[in-house]
Amino acid sequence: MVLLTWSDGMLKDLKNRSGWDWSAIPLSLLFAVLWSGAVSTLRAEEPRFVDLSLLIAPEYPCTWTTFPPFQINHYRQIGPLSPYNSDILILDGNTGTQLDVPPHSVTAPNSGLPNAGPFGLAFTDKIEAWQFGGEACVVDCRDLLDSTPAGRSDLVNRARVQAWEKANRPLGRGDVVLFHSGFSDKYYRPFPEGRKFGADPVGGVTPGWPDPDPDCMEYLASRGVMTLGTDSTSMGPLPNLAEPTHFAGLKHGLIWTESGIGFGQLPTTGAFYCMIGPKHAGDPYSEGRAFGVVGNPLASRLIASARTKKVVDLSVTLADDMPSSWPGKGVGNHRQSYMTIRFGMNPNIKVPFMLHMLDSHTGTHLVPPSYALPKPGFDNARYAPEVRQILKEYEARYGVRGTSTVTTEQVPLAQTCGVARVVDVANLRGTTRPEQWPTSPRITAERLRQFEAAEGMLKRGEVVIFRSGWSDEFYHPLPMGEKCQADPLNGKSEGWPALASDAVVYLAERGIACVGTDAPTLGGVDERESLWTYWALGTRGMVGVEFLTNLRSLKSGHYFVFAPIKVRDCHGGPGRAIAFE
Repeated sequence: MVLLTWSDGMLKDLKNRSGWDWSAIPLSLLFAVLWSGAVSTLRAEEPRFVDLSLLIAPEYPCTWTTFPPFQINHYRQIGPLSPYNSDILILDGNTGTQLDVPPHSVTAPNSGLPNAGPFGLAFTDKIEAWQFGGEACVVDCRDLLDSTPAGRSDLVNRARVQAWEKANRPLGRGDVVLFHSGFSDKYYRPFPEGRKFGADPVGGVTPGWPDPDPDCMEYLASRGVMTLGTDSTSMGPLPNLAEPTHFAGLKHGLIWTESGIGFGQLPTTGAFYCMIGPKHAGDPYSEGRAFGVVGNPLASRLIASARTKKVVDLSVTLADDMPSSWPGKGVGNHRQSYMTIRFGMNPNIKVPFMLHMLDSHTGTHLVPPSYALPKPGFDNARYAPEVRQILKEYEARYGVRGTSTVTTEQVPLAQTCGVARVVDVANLRGTTRPEQWPTSPRITAERLRQFEAAEGMLKRGEVVIFRSGWSDEFYHPLPMGEKCQADPLNGKSEGWPALASDAVVYLAERGIACVGTDAPTLGGVDERESLWTYWALGTRGMVGVEFLTNLRSLKSGHYFVFAPIKVRDCHGGPGRAIAFE
């Protein structure tokens, strides 16, 4: 046994060589980095986020070729009926860049069904957060692109993977093997050209996409690899190996990305890769967002956290009976509730396929500037009279409210990720009186100054997250779940702690571009205060992440990651939040 001890001098030497303060890393993670041999090659550099996801839009081949097409309905638009923009999304888990998990092909243990196995209940909401990411190991398969007759896929075999290992290093746990053929880069186009991405290969009109064969999957599982990705439409080779390949990997508990894009932007090794999506209960696949991080020390830090399973999930679970969508005040003022729609029959697991209808602010989600800011040229006279009065008061204090066309797909991933600064606001709960309801306790600029006096100054690039414990206590199945949103909105109970507009201004002055909360919204239950908060955020180019949970597991200094699904012209963004120690 080798006993490692660390002196201040050793840590200082590491800092000098890598350009980063290694004393900030827990020793378990530092050991993991050293064990992988990464320290010798570390160079401090500005981290670069690389988006590896397809753009989801109706005119693109973003849905599996035989499934219902993706739809977006801009049903709430800023004007006389609403001061906010929002959208109804209709999509299934095979939309855009997507995540497959074992129940795609593996049935429940003891079910008596074919393909039953121990991972048959590992749905998208049950996958542990560490498995979503790791070190990207890019296997070049570009020579296989368009190399076969129409309707057939060329195969990635174990020999190709073994050749990669000989040229680079052995694969193992914590690696994410990415098969890069360039198929999505070449064929993901608007229709009619987009037929070559899915319909034409499946229909036997054009060559299929390159993909691993079942034996390759068995080999990867034997190496301890648990996460894969492909820039092909599916991980299934055409015409008849799609399901055998899926089952060969999924029966071992592997998960993977399908329909990635831009894998050629990553180095062969050394980058961090991650794929996360909304936390649908009981789904065997999910739409998601794939991205890479290139540049140390951040990439190595995230890789080390994933290898040592030091990653936590901070997202609420989406289900039809959960209070995940905005119920509104009174009657008839709700937004689209979360609905599961079943269709057809999945022949692999003997249950219907599923798609979801949901508001774009459902569950853990992004708030982009265009949520509350109108487009340039908007006539404020189009607001309802009461909103015009609220705007007049806002502008008297803060100046002209901004305008924006920045929808979710335009928000850089780097803006929604960063070192977390966790501000505990739980003691604000219970500080209002029943006669004031509906109202929310306000998180003010003074509260932030107190936090800085105790915890240190906030810094540009950090993500400030407010922990109240709200979702942990009240996010339960309905009708009990009415305590989460409906009761506070209707004055039956106190509202959740909400971010005051003066605090937004203070955070902007500190260079903070992203804030998060474990409450349903940052704005709270009071319409006037809420509008002021969202106008202040959007005008300063800031974004919010709402409806987090499990923040007791998040500590200041952890690295916070949130990625919404990449839907064009979307004024919200369902997604997944996780954090790395």
